[in-house]
Amino acid sequence: MRQELNIPVAMRDGVVLVADVYRPDTETPVPVIVARTPYGKNTEFAYRKAMWWARHGYAFLWMDVRGRGDSEGSFRPHRDEPLDGYDTIEWAAQQPWCDGQVVTWGQSYLGYDQWLTAVEQPPSLKAMIVYVPPSDPFVEWPTGVHLPMEVCWFRLIDGRSYQYIEGIDWDAVYEHLPLLTLDERAGFSSKHWRDDLSHLPSDTEYWGPKYYQHRIGNVDVPTMHVTGWYDDVQPATFINFTRMTRQAPSEETQRAQRLVVGPWDHGLTRRRERTLGPIDFGPGADFDLDGHELRWLDHFIKGRDNGADADPRAQLFIMGENQWRSEDEWPIARTNYTSLYLSSGGNANTRFGDGSLTWEVPGADEPADTYRYDPADPVPYITSSTSHQIGGPDDYREIEERADVLVYSTSVLETDLEVTGPVRLKLFASSDAIDTDFTAKLLDVHPDGFCQRLQDGIVRGRYREGLDEERFLTPGEVHEFEIHLWNTSQVFRAGHQIRLEISSSTFPKYDRNLNTGGPLATGVESKVAENSVWHNQAYPSQLILPVIPAAGATS
Repeated sequence: MRQELNIPVAMRDGVVLVADVYRPDTETPVPVIVARTPYGKNTEFAYRKAMWWARHGYAFLWMDVRGRGDSEGSFRPHRDEPLDGYDTIEWAAQQPWCDGQVVTWGQSYLGYDQWLTAVEQPPSLKAMIVYVPPSDPFVEWPTGVHLPMEVCWFRLIDGRSYQYIEGIDWDAVYEHLPLLTLDERAGFSSKHWRDDLSHLPSDTEYWGPKYYQHRIGNVDVPTMHVTGWYDDVQPATFINFTRMTRQAPSEETQRAQRLVVGPWDHGLTRRRERTLGPIDFGPGADFDLDGHELRWLDHFIKGRDNGADADPRAQLFIMGENQWRSEDEWPIARTNYTSLYLSSGGNANTRFGDGSLTWEVPGADEPADTYRYDPADPVPYITSSTSHQIGGPDDYREIEERADVLVYSTSVLETDLEVTGPVRLKLFASSDAIDTDFTAKLLDVHPDGFCQRLQDGIVRGRYREGLDEERFLTPGEVHEFEIHLWNTSQVFRAGHQIRLEISSSTFPKYDRNLNTGGPLATGVESKVAENSVWHNQAYPSQLILPVIPAAGATS
């Protein structure tokens, strides 16, 4: 293998970025894989990944993005990546060791970077391998502001090099108000954090450069989309795959899309084991993702007749069943969207209450369930303290003993039920505040009582109809809300129960709504809200599940 380190690459504005190249020991030009990172190109992980690809006949280029590591300029998260990525791809394509074909690769920020570049349509970009990219702003954080835990990431990328974050009491930081000065509470100052918090979602001039998903239909390259069911920015991968399979300019490119979803979290590029948190997904969880990528690239980049073009487009790990399955689209065409209706006698508070999920519309006179939401005592979200990964398949039994958590469960299932696809909640609710939040969580209740979180979501009252304008609630009036609980794949086994939690906070994953209608970034005063969930014939609140019929079943 050959290594060429600290190669200067000039961008169109004269700023020099620095790259390391690893390539096969041959004079024959080969395709090059490009990864552009704010996390440091000179790491053991970077070296091992690049050498693996070099041994398999590809050059690999790692680059520090502008303003990070060895590269010149000032780092502005995401904003310089489109043109810098374009220039890097075209530079690489012209090198004597490249055959003119460039592939991009990378996870998280590196995945976002790829999409921001791809929509600029660099001519030499021929394929992408995109792990766990975020969506456009506010898709994964629909409260209108950054997640509180993201201040941890802003510390991680503070300055030019990777920062040590473990010495900060992040739990104490997240408790701080106002949100705007979380950085100061953590002991540093972040212009990027404060700039973002100072602009409303409706400020299209500010946020516009960070949007890419409306332009995905312009991208005409084969793409491998990779995520996990517990990836904390999971929606983007499904949105991007679906749009590329339907909107890519050519049918050939639409067919060349691939989706891989495993029992993984956001760190899946470094850790893909069968165990995640307290859940062991069994020996069936094994998947040779490196080999899957190589076979796919060998066909679509090197033209090898290995049958990869005829493979099903999606590889999904079905949790509960704990096996991989091939599909050809997302959502799955045979999905039967099925409603489970919320029902109770007005006392669904805690898991010891009378809340239930039924297949039938509830009666006309069912009373609402009411709880007090106090921003000073929010419902906890089980997670580690840093933002490396937010949440997992955690046990929520103890959380469900709080009176401000409504709990609705099916009866014990007599047969297995597969739920694979996007999950959403149609909720009818009211509040005595002009603004509040409603949260929802889908869980699998095991026979031993373990309450496994699958997915969750949130809606903020003022943004219930979109982020273009704040529309405050009318106190006491029943409003309709839609909560997206992202995507999952779970076989609820016979003997288990399907459970839904509803509350008004899930902290520190999402910021606390202070219930006053005041500014989100600078607010410090709060009030207690009395919130009610309605479920009757006039207001049929319902959990809408993507049920996959059992093999041989007729709909």
